[in-house]
Amino acid sequence: MDTADSPTKSQPGEDENYSLLCQAHEQFNNTEFDRCLEVLQELETRGESSGPVLHHNRAVVNYYKGGCTQHSALLKELEELTVDADAPGETSSGLTLKHGAAAATVARYNRAVIYYHRHMYGTALEKLAPLVARLEALEKAMAALVATLQLQLLLATNQLNRAEAFLDYLQYKLNLVASAPSSSPSTEETSPGSTSPPSTVAASPAGASTGTGAGGSSAVEGSSSVLGGSLQLLQLLTLVLNRKPVVIPEDGTPEYAALKAQQYYIMKDFQMAAKQLMRINNECTQAGTVTPQLSTCIANNMGVIHLRVRHYAIAAKFFQNALNFDQQLAQNLRKSTLQTMSSARSCEILYNLGVAMLHLRRPKEAFQCFLVPVKQFHSNPRLWLRMAEACIMEHETKLVEEERNSQAGTAAGSSNKPYDPQSAGVPEPTLEFAALCLRSALTLTLHYKASFHITADSAEDGEAPEPKDPTQESWRQPQDNNFCNPSKPVSLESLENMLAAIYAAHSFVSLRLGDHVTALEMSDQLLACERLSDAHKLLGHMYAGEALMLMDKAPEARFHLDPAFVSTLNAFDLETRDWQLKSLDAAQNVVRYNLAVAMALQNDLPQAKTLLASLTHSLVSSKAMALRRFIDLKMGPIPGPGVAPN
Repeated sequence: MDTADSPTKSQPGEDENYSLLCQAHEQFNNTEFDRCLEVLQELETRGESSGPVLHHNRAVVNYYKGGCTQHSALLKELEELTVDADAPGETSSGLTLKHGAAAATVARYNRAVIYYHRHMYGTALEKLAPLVARLEALEKAMAALVATLQLQLLLATNQLNRAEAFLDYLQYKLNLVASAPSSSPSTEETSPGSTSPPSTVAASPAGASTGTGAGGSSAVEGSSSVLGGSLQLLQLLTLVLNRKPVVIPEDGTPEYAALKAQQYYIMKDFQMAAKQLMRINNECTQAGTVTPQLSTCIANNMGVIHLRVRHYAIAAKFFQNALNFDQQLAQNLRKSTLQTMSSARSCEILYNLGVAMLHLRRPKEAFQCFLVPVKQFHSNPRLWLRMAEACIMEHETKLVEEERNSQAGTAAGSSNKPYDPQSAGVPEPTLEFAALCLRSALTLTLHYKASFHITADSAEDGEAPEPKDPTQESWRQPQDNNFCNPSKPVSLESLENMLAAIYAAHSFVSLRLGDHVTALEMSDQLLACERLSDAHKLLGHMYAGEALMLMDKAPEARFHLDPAFVSTLNAFDLETRDWQLKSLDAAQNVVRYNLAVAMALQNDLPQAKTLLASLTHSLVSSKAMALRRFIDLKMGPIPGPGVAPN
């Protein structure tokens, strides 16, 4: 396929048409779009044979003439060109295309680019698939464009293993990328929530400028060195995200400097990652090249770093700054260019800000943050769990406030206005909505777990895996557990931890809502989980015991409330969690108190009273004292010596 940089003649007698094609191409590059359209119209009037090519290029020129904002109109034109041209023929020298198929090839690529910039990555992968399937048959410049976009899409959808395999395929089969320089081995793991700067597709969004009568149109804009540079940057990004040892060259550009910061973050050198980001900001500020896109990226990544080191207030401030920068980009997306549209990252930033707000115990703000990304990432079970946690925290905060007001004995608590009635269609941080979120999270997680174990089992077979052949299309075979976008792919351990957290939260919410049967079922499922932490094991027994007591099954509840198992728990597992139970002593006291309640329900009052006398922790001391008073009243006064009953 001939590129738009070098129009050629298809027959010796077409000198005049060829001259007009060169003229149209020159006018397009000089942004003389009106004159370019006139030349294309003249070509069509003269009976130029490549009608689909002219149709495509006219649509592209009109798109640029309109300021690169009429994406829907261009997309409609491109769809018309890709209806019946998906199976072009091949020859030994490359791809021999009819004019319609030539235009369809570039139109299909441009459609994928538009969907990429609109964050519709799944649709973009689907539209690009026919071109990727015949990547070897494409002209080299076009193949480089398609490979670049495919790699971008694999990384954007967190298909890291497949992206690395596709990179090997490009390197060994198509020779499109060179080997990356290696460094010393590193085994550090990456952290969820890290956001690298969004890369840019190495072609214009419309892709094609005016083309030739013989070779058709081309999506190439820019020199081959630009394409090579983009592929090299994507190659390094792919290796870094897959935790491969590579050396990041220092070429003075923000892209490579940001990639170096990403590498520091993955290696858990958070201080150096922050310094690298500040260095980018300072250098670009001095050079006057700071853009809202760059400021958004730096602020978000600084927030991710502080979130990782538990500086939650600082992280929230950075995320709020990132949102302010992002709003400058997303003020009117309907009239924005595709590059501006693809740079908008409000959903990801709000996701991060919501997590920070949860850690700061500001559940209402966290809930509002999660409402926006859940519309885009509605199949993310982790996001549904976070929303449920915000609802639970908001409900518990209100209970503590009400209890504090009642203990103070003031009229302030009773004089508060009742909550305004809420519309059933408006999500609110209530326990009822938390139950809905947890059902969604549980359904999604169990669905993903079923397919997850298929991959895990095949990887854990005793037989050694066969060496992969990068010269074949084996890059389609690797699978990633990337169902928690925009977070990184999920490991088996994190999947089990998430499932345990969902069961625990579901059991707690069911207890609060009076659904004791569901609470017991969820606690039993929690205790049956693999790789269960000691902290969740404690919660499972506690919730099961409480549910059984509320179901008038106190003897069965006492089985779950045996204080002996608490002494076997790992104290570090409790101390490192942001819970009220921060020690084994606190856990022991809570379990003993619940056991005393079970004994009282069985009318085993003396033993319950003896157990309550040993509870001294502040978490249960006031409740233990109230229960002792109740037991004393129920047991009645003990007759004095020498006094005979009547």
